[in-house]
Amino acid sequence: MASVFIYHVVGDLTVGKPELVEFVETDTIELAIAAIGESTEGGIPVWKRRLLPGSVVESGEMRQQRFVGILDSLDIVTFLARSECLQDQERAMKTPVSEVVVPSSSLLRLVDPGTRLIDALEMTKQGVKRLLVPKSTVWRGMSKRFSILYNGKWLKNNSSSNLAVNTNRPSSSSTTFIRDKFCCLSREDILRFLIGCLGALAPLPLSSISSLGAVNPNYSSVDASSLAIEVTGKRPQDPRALAVVENSPDGEHKIIGEISASRLWKCDYVAAAWALANLSAGQFVMGVEDNVTPRSLPEIQVNNSKVGPSNGMANGVGSNRLRKFSSRSIGFFSNPTSTSFGASRSMYRGRSAPLTCKVTSSLAAVMAQMLSHRATHVWVTESESEDILVGVVGYADILVAVTKQQPPSIPSNRSVEGLATGSEIQS
Repeated sequence: MASVFIYHVVGDLTVGKPELVEFVETDTIELAIAAIGESTEGGIPVWKRRLLPGSVVESGEMRQQRFVGILDSLDIVTFLARSECLQDQERAMKTPVSEVVVPSSSLLRLVDPGTRLIDALEMTKQGVKRLLVPKSTVWRGMSKRFSILYNGKWLKNNSSSNLAVNTNRPSSSSTTFIRDKFCCLSREDILRFLIGCLGALAPLPLSSISSLGAVNPNYSSVDASSLAIEVTGKRPQDPRALAVVENSPDGEHKIIGEISASRLWKCDYVAAAWALANLSAGQFVMGVEDNVTPRSLPEIQVNNSKVGPSNGMANGVGSNRLRKFSSRSIGFFSNPTSTSFGASRSMYRGRSAPLTCKVTSSLAAVMAQMLSHRATHVWVTESESEDILVGVVGYADILVAVTKQQPPSIPSNRSVEGLATGSEIQS
């Protein structure tokens, strides 16, 4: 195993991270849309409102108990696609997120900033998506080999601490934490850190994802001819994505797009909800204007406030206006010459084109793809085809691959002979 996982600690990744600002379950969908646009992995942690008086110090364990789950863009779009929400969009936007978020306390874990990186990776491999880390007044960040020397001292176990730490690793008894101050690490933060340590991970980064076993064949998908609303019944977990595919006679899946939290991250949520409720999955990802007249498209009521502060709106107050539905409003570009879903597969379609790689792609290349596009996953196709889908690579798959134990290197015959000769001479 690479030494980078042993000699680095979680605190190395928190340097420069902003303080956590809680999004509580009583906040509205409208506020959640703006918050998700500024988040990582297209989702935000949701918390129960704090009931203790402000003068009472809240421990880390108490804060973790208030964690509800993670709300992402796919949750919101599928909620807004309900018939009652489409009929009364204003009321739907004022709905508290407690009615939408799926409770799952296992998605977040409280960790000490002195926790070894390898221990944090084990948590993420088991399904943890966020790490809640206390902010320390003495943490300066360590990027050298022996960062296990936390603040200049060997870490010791502190039984009085309320932090969830690994007992196999020493923890600091002299470290002081800022009360009620935490930051939150995502798997994207971990991947961004690891891509800066590729040399320490050699030869893994240059190995193909298939040879490392990083390709997950158990992906979620929906047929292009099926109604897009069918995705609400599938609820993919990790990654939060469904491939939109065309089925060939021989049973192969040809990917033409995807419906995912990362793809819907910064889209027009109202337009996406209408499309999800009224279009086929193929039309949702490829555009609907090719096969219908503009007059037949509906007018959708849009509230400017939902797109966030960049439009000059404050406190979630904006003006309502009507606008014709356009596939471009959910990030998709139509191809006026296409007659079927597959015909425009090779055309540039902006954000609607799925992010893909081949089974022969290197691990480093896939990591770079995910970070450059801020995607939670990459779809994997056959080595000799651009669109025959064989699997998907997500954060968990990459973290499992980089922490695999490497087989011991076997010396060549020349090296063995050299050793034997040397021993004979000495004798």
